[in-house]
Amino acid sequence: MTPKASWVPPAFGEYFAGLEEQGYGDGGRLYDRCFGCGPAHPTGLHVRCFRTADGVIAPIVIPTVYEGPPGASHGGIVAAYLDEVLGAMAARASGRPAVTGEITVRYVKPVPLEIPLVARGSLVATHARYVDVEARLEEFGTDRLLATARGRFFPLSS
Repeated sequence: MTPKASWVPPAFGEYFAGLEEQGYGDGGRLYDRCFGCGPAHPTGLHVRCFRTADGVIAPIVIPTVYEGPPGASHGGIVAAYLDEVLGAMAARASGRPAVTGEITVRYVKPVPLEIPLVARGSLVATHARYVDVEARLEEFGTDRLLATARGRFFPLSS
């Protein structure tokens, strides 16, 4: 599946054109109402991840409604966005939906609101029962690092 223009905020231009969407390995049913990635969640983040040669990438613009410190995103929202990217990477690596076992977030700089950001996920290691993945959140176009995360995800049984 290729991204639909309405799924990618216009600020990203053609950057995501031609990239294949990375689902969560369930055909879109299991996570339909998920706060982070579910398209049917009325107030959710609606995170979409796309495949790259190195892992996954997600376009992100954090709305002002998620402000924490003045002019910056709430840390819990940053963690939620990164958790979604880690989950998509875990699904890509395992071929199955996966749930978060643990996540560690490192906040490098305040995460600005209402500007284009990208989150990139990559595989660290696969194990018999789980996968270790990592992600980084950057300003789009400048690659200025804002936050990183590392997680252990457990793929669900088929």
